[in-house]
Amino acid sequence: METSDIYLISVKKQMLYYKTIAEKAMDQLEEEQLFISINDDTNSIATIVKHMAGNMLSRWTDFLTADGEKEWRNRDGEFENTQNSKEEIFKIWKEGWTCFFNAIEELKPEQLSQIIYIRNEGQTALDAINRQLAHYPYHIGQIVFYAKMLKNEDWISLSIPKNKSNSYNAEKFAKEKSNRHYTEDEMKNLQ
Repeated sequence: METSDIYLISVKKQMLYYKTIAEKAMDQLEEEQLFISINDDTNSIATIVKHMAGNMLSRWTDFLTADGEKEWRNRDGEFENTQNSKEEIFKIWKEGWTCFFNAIEELKPEQLSQIIYIRNEGQTALDAINRQLAHYPYHIGQIVFYAKMLKNEDWISLSIPKNKSNSYNAEKFAKEKSNRHYTEDEMKNLQ
């Protein structure tokens, strides 16, 4: 398998993992908690989701042929809370991720070196993907942290629980060495 094929497979696995983590965090919350903002300079989880979806739709629609900052995007509007329900939040969340995964699925390895534009700044498709591999998990980290604060002692850990590293490592090292993407086991733990 070519390195570029491996890269695209890894991107899909990585992003599915982060998408799932955010969903598991949001699933732990009551609907009204998704709209909580602790001050005027802080975004609610609903607002973060709206921003991420807006970014995904803009960046990944016609990924290889149109500028990633679409004329129809209203980035400033993404930071105004207009959703009214958990259902609406998950609807735009799904739209954004569907757009992203469709674009990655259609991408051919030889297109990774193609120049694409975001705000008229050229970069390879690979660089644009890497840019979002940092951007989306950044916001997902905000979602998870916020959800954890809101749930307080009722939080159900999405990774290695506090003071459980030794038992987690013991379980991992008890298995034979194998070549697989780390998210495979992590996704099983999230189900």
